[in-house]
Amino acid sequence: MRLKKAERQQLLKEKIEESPFIKDEELAKLFNVSVQTIRLDRLELAIPELRERIKTVATDKWKEMVKSLPVEEVIGEIIDLELDKRAISILNIQKEHVFSRNKIARGHHLFAQANSLAVAVIDDDLALTKKAEIKFMRQVKLGEQVVAKAKVIDRIEDGTTVIQVDSFVKNEKVFSGMFHMYRSSKTKEKDE
Repeated sequence: MRLKKAERQQLLKEKIEESPFIKDEELAKLFNVSVQTIRLDRLELAIPELRERIKTVATDKWKEMVKSLPVEEVIGEIIDLELDKRAISILNIQKEHVFSRNKIARGHHLFAQANSLAVAVIDDDLALTKKAEIKFMRQVKLGEQVVAKAKVIDRIEDGTTVIQVDSFVKNEKVFSGMFHMYRSSKTKEKDE
């Protein structure tokens, strides 16, 4: 039995508040209506699409977590973060990121995404790049989405943290970097 529109919209609103990452397809099955009906309901209720909901929730969460720089200064959009362990960001290559004549992304944007992610993963008020060993595997083009994955590899007693960052387009590695990051405070021992 189908719900009346007002009832469905109220339940839809509650469901999205409860689970902000739920997909329109899942909602359509839950309420036994078409995906288009869900999209129209969301539009009437001024509820953004899934991508925008993820961005809002993630940005609010990361603002509280990232210590080493303002989250707005991270190149790309952080989608996962565990301080001093790992982080993931996404960068959609747009017109401002590419050379105008060949639509290939400028290398400094890929480096900036990886470097800022290496800074963001540090659980300290100050993190600076001490040394970076980088390699570009292939050109990235306009319209491609770059997913950068940072992983803390080592913590050295002199206050250096070593972070491996690999960037992918789909499942193809396009960039790899080993970042030696200076932090203002000595790191805790791994066992603590």
